[in-house]
Amino acid sequence: MSLSPLVKEIRACRICADALPLGPRPVFQVDESARVLIVGQAPGRRVHESGVPFDDASGDRLRSWLGVSREVFYDPRLVAIVPMGFCFPGTGPSGDLPPRPECASHWRTTLLNELVSVRLTLVIGQYALRWHLPDAGSSVTEAVRDWRAHWPALVPLPHPSPRNNRWLTANPWFAEELLPELKTRLSDLLADQA
Repeated sequence: MSLSPLVKEIRACRICADALPLGPRPVFQVDESARVLIVGQAPGRRVHESGVPFDDASGDRLRSWLGVSREVFYDPRLVAIVPMGFCFPGTGPSGDLPPRPECASHWRTTLLNELVSVRLTLVIGQYALRWHLPDAGSSVTEAVRDWRAHWPALVPLPHPSPRNNRWLTANPWFAEELLPELKTRLSDLLADQA
């Protein structure tokens, strides 16, 4: 299957419609030429409303971590954004619910196989880590601390949510060691593509 019909199918997906509090609205961006793949968890309420991935405070922080502009970030020819769940799963007692599992089991392998130009995958948060790095350890901290084990093709990241401020304060090595290397790697990849 080529990418264009697959994207159309995913945008029309209603597999878990009955379980979604705001109904289906798959949010992602892809293009065959994208060299960077960002794997998130699932859209939040604000992203569901806008239909734009990472169109929130988490996205602002993520773009800062990566050292890229909104223009670059939202150019699908440069950056693909494929969350574990394509639709807003709803809110639980301590934040958004986990991504619906139907997306990954039904769409993920087929879609990722079409992204043949990807040279760097950024894996954000525990649900994405479980899928992409199932043997990476029991915690996000362990996986991110061991980022060099997957370098330069894959980088595990904590979620950029403002809820993770405590984690960022407790782990200063993330900003001091990982982020400068990541910004350089991204800059090199995107310069090659320009």
